[in-house]
Amino acid sequence: MSGLIAAAVWLTAAAWACVCLFRAFWEFLALALRTSAQALRPRTPGTPDPRIPPVGTEPAQRAYWSQLMWMDAYASTRAAASAVRHRLLGRWMAVTARRMFTGRQPSTGYRFDHWIARFVVRLLAPGTALGAITGALLASAVLVLVHLVMWLLVALVWLTAVAGVAVLRGADRAGALVRRVRMKCPYPGCYRAFPLAVHRCPGCSRAHRELRPGRFGALWHVCSCGRRLTTVSLAGRDRLAVECPHCDRSLPAGIGRLRIVHVPVIGGTSSGKTMLMAAAVTGLHATAGRSALKVTFATDDDRRDVVDLNGQLKQDGWVRKTQGGQPRALMLRVTHRRRRRLVYLYDPMGESLYDVDSTRRQEYLAHADGVVLVIDVLAEPQVRRSLTAAEEVLARAANPSEPGPWQTYQTFTGELSALAGRRRRGRLPLAVVVTKRDVLDRIDRLRVPATGIGPWLATIGLDPLVRDLGHRFRTRRYWALSAYAATGTGPLVSEQQRAAEAVLWILARTGLRVGKLLSEGASEGASTGRAAPSVPGPRDAPVQDRSSR
Repeated sequence: MSGLIAAAVWLTAAAWACVCLFRAFWEFLALALRTSAQALRPRTPGTPDPRIPPVGTEPAQRAYWSQLMWMDAYASTRAAASAVRHRLLGRWMAVTARRMFTGRQPSTGYRFDHWIARFVVRLLAPGTALGAITGALLASAVLVLVHLVMWLLVALVWLTAVAGVAVLRGADRAGALVRRVRMKCPYPGCYRAFPLAVHRCPGCSRAHRELRPGRFGALWHVCSCGRRLTTVSLAGRDRLAVECPHCDRSLPAGIGRLRIVHVPVIGGTSSGKTMLMAAAVTGLHATAGRSALKVTFATDDDRRDVVDLNGQLKQDGWVRKTQGGQPRALMLRVTHRRRRRLVYLYDPMGESLYDVDSTRRQEYLAHADGVVLVIDVLAEPQVRRSLTAAEEVLARAANPSEPGPWQTYQTFTGELSALAGRRRRGRLPLAVVVTKRDVLDRIDRLRVPATGIGPWLATIGLDPLVRDLGHRFRTRRYWALSAYAATGTGPLVSEQQRAAEAVLWILARTGLRVGKLLSEGASEGASTGRAAPSVPGPRDAPVQDRSSR
């Protein structure tokens, strides 16, 4: 009896070893690996994955490494384990072992006719079941090792991708900091700063609000239309159409790689701000024609506005008062050799500087990198009181600004300190431009001297203004010109260039090497006492009556 039991044990052990080593282990291992591979099969690029819901309104697909890679790894591990379990319980235990225990053929389920065959099959059934279980356990152990390595590789890929995103973002940010790029909206009612603009896909025009290295991709994002969009500024991201993320209005291309220089032109109503700005833009283009300077309009709207303004000046010789509340910045791209700037020129209406509340709404003043202060000497009451009757007629015909320069300056500087801060205000370069020189030169007492425009302003009745300028602004320069002589039909190129020099001087203070383009002594160093040469005379024309405009 003991011999029969020993023989049965040996037979069971032999069946267990044969089934485990030569059949079950390899079957379970192949099944698990094949199922894992099928769970990791590639998907069609650019098609949405139903397992990943869209993130907000961003039309880009999530990067594979950010989420789908983890889901695929989990699905692969779960599919392999599930396949082994179902094969063991569903085929080996429920079918093969059960048939053998009942004396049936394992493959077909037919009952053996001879009792010896049924007896032998029943003897082999325990070994077969144990072999299948052992093979499944061994295959599972190997599978655990394989998937452990896979999860380590997945984690390594994820860490590498995250590190790459951090490096690319850091490089992009470092480049912006080195170039001092701070993007801000030029449109009224917004004027807000933003770290990243909205980029439009050139294929489907959908808005991408997160086009930077991140969860949607490190080097590029795949739009819902299938187009790849680069995420790095140096790789060409700034060539795409961009919009402000706050007001959704279009911005000039390349705004993300250009330093923006904000230059508000401040002055009272009818002080000549708009004509001065038109002359400055024309003068910048004229300077570009004779030097390494390059000046282009940032958008078609800017070009159209300047063309319309010059057309009105040539037709009428004057421009209407600035209307519309807060101004939209006139944007110019200025390039000198390898250095580039995006200039925002603001021309607010004079009424916006009448009181504290309206001035405080000029939020672009908080971003100012330099200020052009337009002074209409004829609007100062103390100056007007010293004029004769004939000179008063000339002054009235020139349509003096409202309010006077001292009142405008006081309102402006008070709110500039509140918006930009006292410390930053003191560092701002201030270009002081005395306008309407075509009229001043016809009044003996107000004739602009060849040198010392600052002291001259003090002697004619603007001493409080000059002293306060010296106290509040450490860096300042003075110019005197005729905006009327610099615009319209037959303008003086020399006057246009002097109007442009006020802007070029501010650009030079931002690091653009255009100091050599300023004419020798064209601006007066109020803080250093340097003298300026004689100012070119206006065109020989009578004073045009502007009192009704």
